[in-house]
Amino acid sequence: MTARPARSDVAAIVVAAGSGSRSGQALPKQFALWRGKPLVRHSVEALSSAGTWPLVVVIPADARAEALRALAGLDCTLVEGGATRQLSVAAGLEALAAAAPSRVLIHDAARPALPAAVIERVLAALDDADAAIPVLRVVDSLAYADGAEMGAPAPRADLRRVQTPQAFRYAAIRAAHAAWSGAPDAGDDAQVAAAAGMRVALVAGDEALHKVTMPEDFAGPAPAPAPTVRVGMGYDVHRLAVGEQLWLCGIKIEHDQGLAGHSDADVAIHALVDALLGAVAAGDIGEHFPPSDARWQGASSDRFLSHAMGLVAARGYAPVNVDLTIVCEAPRIGPHRAAMRARLAEIMGLDIAAVSVKATTTERLGFTGRSEGIAAQAVATVAPV
Repeated sequence: MTARPARSDVAAIVVAAGSGSRSGQALPKQFALWRGKPLVRHSVEALSSAGTWPLVVVIPADARAEALRALAGLDCTLVEGGATRQLSVAAGLEALAAAAPSRVLIHDAARPALPAAVIERVLAALDDADAAIPVLRVVDSLAYADGAEMGAPAPRADLRRVQTPQAFRYAAIRAAHAAWSGAPDAGDDAQVAAAAGMRVALVAGDEALHKVTMPEDFAGPAPAPAPTVRVGMGYDVHRLAVGEQLWLCGIKIEHDQGLAGHSDADVAIHALVDALLGAVAAGDIGEHFPPSDARWQGASSDRFLSHAMGLVAARGYAPVNVDLTIVCEAPRIGPHRAAMRARLAEIMGLDIAAVSVKATTTERLGFTGRSEGIAAQAVATVAPV
């Protein structure tokens, strides 16, 4: 059975082709350990959890072995970069040509703490713009430097600190990079987009997106560990209706009725999403994907699950195991249980041994007993990473 990509129209590029010479590390900084993992791995995991695919990582020409070790087990494509950042990004964009996504995220590996909310904000802004970038206001006083002495004050009201990931319409940013004729390099891809006449929207960034640059960024104390293992519970119900498709745990099941709802109505994934959100006190599925939002009409529910995984990771946790119970009279879940476990494990990046799927009936009592709908209950256990 073919798996549905979580976000089939959004690809991602992680730029990791620099030397990182200022970091003072024995390896190029993107492969050095930061908070227990290679620096580049943090960004790739966050973008993967957000459902982006294909995912391209641009690396130095002589660093394939280090990159393979740093990214072991992750579904990404390695591409050699160029002599400048702009040429490296252009190489990454060309590597996506066959997939031809409608949108692309471009992110710097040196910004490892990537909140899922920033990803959602830049992608949402593409509804009305060619490009979108996260920015922060400048709160410190600024001044031009005259050698070692203070020069004239610089106005801060019109200045912004620019971050990544930056989001673009793929065809437009690919053409902009191909036509780039500015300075030998561009500080970021928004400069390339603006030079090509693209409209660049600004969205709120996040202080967590600090750029890891200097030795002290590696040597500084790690954030205080999350205090304990946490558990969340989720519950959801959808009614059965003729003419609808039946999706459960990301698997399409042939049945004479399907589940009705605003998205694909995958009641099992919806319960699991609420369990994950509950484990980290991040609200519920209705807050993140409201039924009133037309963007989620018919949407594949694995997008919701990837989003929830990103929120769990952003709070310093990872799932230990999930336990899901589906309540229905029909269809029989047993023949599909193995495929369901495998699909959920794939979406969540878990070993299948950490994913439990069970089924029960209500002895023909209640709405599930009358085959009017299907219910699901999920429990998720998450632990600090």
